[in-house]
Amino acid sequence: AVFISPVVDSQQLEKLRIRSDQKQRGRGLVWWIFLGVFVISGVAAYFAWGRSDQDRGGPKSGNTNRTSKNKITSAANLSTNAPAVSGGAADAVLTVSGYIVNRERIEISPRFLGVVKWIGVRKGDAVTNGQIVVLLDDAEQRSRLAESRASVVNARIAVEKAELDYARVHPLIQAKIESQQNEDDLRLRVAATQSSLKQAEAVAELMQTYLDWTVIRSPISGVVLEKLVDQGELVTPQSFGGGRGPSTAVLAVADMKDVQVEIDLNETDLAKAALGQECRISPEAYPDKTYRGYVAEMAPEANRQKGTLQVKVQIRDPDKFLTPELTAKVEFLKR
Repeated sequence: AVFISPVVDSQQLEKLRIRSDQKQRGRGLVWWIFLGVFVISGVAAYFAWGRSDQDRGGPKSGNTNRTSKNKITSAANLSTNAPAVSGGAADAVLTVSGYIVNRERIEISPRFLGVVKWIGVRKGDAVTNGQIVVLLDDAEQRSRLAESRASVVNARIAVEKAELDYARVHPLIQAKIESQQNEDDLRLRVAATQSSLKQAEAVAELMQTYLDWTVIRSPISGVVLEKLVDQGELVTPQSFGGGRGPSTAVLAVADMKDVQVEIDLNETDLAKAALGQECRISPEAYPDKTYRGYVAEMAPEANRQKGTLQVKVQIRDPDKFLTPELTAKVEFLKR
């Protein structure tokens, strides 16, 4: 049997022993690692907290001046682009929504049954008061006018003949050569022919009026909202019923500088509105634009089914951004 001694060489044990200075250096390195991790965690938490504040909408203290400058710039742009109203939401007692409408929408209709010969405007065109927009076929009216003028000429000839006959007989009557009855007959004939002349002239004027009616003019200065007929289409001033009859209007026009906001005001809010009350209007399509206005109309009776009263707010100084039939927000200001 071979015996192995458990005794280990002292030199080998000395190599395996860890010295105290190496232990202290190892502990110091561990502390530095822990400190670095702590600093990195703190920095990450700081940035994460700042980002969450911005997401919640809370401004940082360092951005206060920048925010105030942006507000001042926005207010300046608002006053430049649209008629601004002083004050904010705090001075409003009621806020409702309504529709932008033209105060007057005029549908131009013919005065008699006729055929459209020419249309000189399109939808969206600007027109002036008295501008020719539509021409109707006038062949019949011209013929009747010529006939009536010929009747006027005949009536004038008849008057002239009657006057000559009376002038020829009148001296004979004074000389007792002709009877008084002949004088009366000739005098009445002159009066009758003069009356016929006036009647013929009136008919001629009527035919001229009918001819003038074939030329349709715009009654106001504004914009063509809708073209209701086409060239060659039959139009009439009254409806015959049904959906396939001739059109009763040729164009729809309105003054775009005279617009209102039409509101159905709930009966519980009626105490907050009054005639002449100042309002602030903002179209939903352009919320950054604000216009001044006032309560111009309040309906004399309410809608029983809806429990509302129609109110119209007149807009001061409107511009191209106020498109009819779009919605707008109206703030009723404190009285």
